[in-house]
Amino acid sequence: MVTSTLKKGLSLFKSNPITEQIDFASKKSIPIRHLAIGFDGKQIDLSFYMNNQFATIFFATLSVFLTYGEDLVIETARHHRDMLKDPILKQRVTSLIGQEAIHSKLHNEFNDAIVDLDYPVRLYRFLGEQFFDHIFLRFPQPLKLSLMAGIEHFTAVLAEYMMAHEQNFYFSDDAKTRALWMWHMLEESEHKDVAYDVYQTLNGNYALRVGGFFLAYFTILGLIPFSATMVPLLRKPQELFTSKFWRDARRGVKLIFSPKDGVFGSTQGRIFDYLRPDFHPNDHDATEYFEYYEKKLLSEGGALHPFFVKEFTPKVQAA
Repeated sequence: MVTSTLKKGLSLFKSNPITEQIDFASKKSIPIRHLAIGFDGKQIDLSFYMNNQFATIFFATLSVFLTYGEDLVIETARHHRDMLKDPILKQRVTSLIGQEAIHSKLHNEFNDAIVDLDYPVRLYRFLGEQFFDHIFLRFPQPLKLSLMAGIEHFTAVLAEYMMAHEQNFYFSDDAKTRALWMWHMLEESEHKDVAYDVYQTLNGNYALRVGGFFLAYFTILGLIPFSATMVPLLRKPQELFTSKFWRDARRGVKLIFSPKDGVFGSTQGRIFDYLRPDFHPNDHDATEYFEYYEKKLLSEGGALHPFFVKEFTPKVQAA
C-alpha cells in the first residue's frame, strides 16, 4: 500500500538531470581501506564521548542504525552504478560501495561487542531490520537515490563537525572506539559528493531531493535520538532514580543538541543548506581538514596506524 502510493506520487516528479559536464577526472581518487580493530566489550568505554555516558549512548545507538543506512546506500549505489556513463564517476561509486561495506562490517563488530555492556543491540537490530526491510528498502528507486544523497549529506556534516572538534575524542583511553569514529569521519568526508553527483546526474529533481532530505532528517534526528533516550531504561533502569544520571543526561543533551556547540544543534545551518537549489557538497571545502586527518591518522603513531591492514583504489573501467 505504502509502496504503490509512493509510486503514484513519484510520477508527479519528472527527472531533471544536470546537463553541464562535471570533470570527475579532476577529483581525487577514493581508496578502500581495510582495518582490523578487534573490539572487546569489556574494554569499550560507554562514557567515551567527553566523559559523558548519555552522549556516548547516542553515538552507540547511531552505530547500530548506521549499519542499515549503509546497507541502503550500498544497495542503491549498486543499482544505479550501471546507469552511469562516466567511467570515473562509476569508479567513485565503486569506492563508495567498498567504503560503506567496511563501515557496516566494523560497526557491526562494535555493536556485537557492546552487547556485553547490556546495550540493547538485539532489540534495536530487530527494529532496524523491520523499519528498513519493510519501509525504506521498498521505496521506488528514485526515492531511494534521493534518500541516499540525503543520508550522505548528514554523515558529511557530522564528519566535518568531528574534524573541527578533534579534542572531543581524547577524553578517554579507549583507542579502538576512537579509531572507529575517526576513520569513519575521514571516509565520509572523502566520499561526501559521490551520492549527490549520482543523484544529480541520473535524476536531479529538486522536489524529490528535498523529500529524501526530510526522510533522512526524520530518521537521524528523530528516531535515533528517541531510541537513544530509551537505552538507560532498557539497560539499567535503577540509574534513573539517581541525581547523577540526570546531571549526566542534561549535559549529554547539550553536547548533542546545544545550538552553541552541540554535534547536531550547532550544525543545523549546514544541514539545511542542502535545501538551496544550487547546493553542492563541495561548496563547503573540507580539504584542509581532510589532508590533515589523512596524514595524521594513518601515519606512524596515528589513531588508525595500529589497525590499518591495506588499501586499494578500484580501477577505472572503460565506458
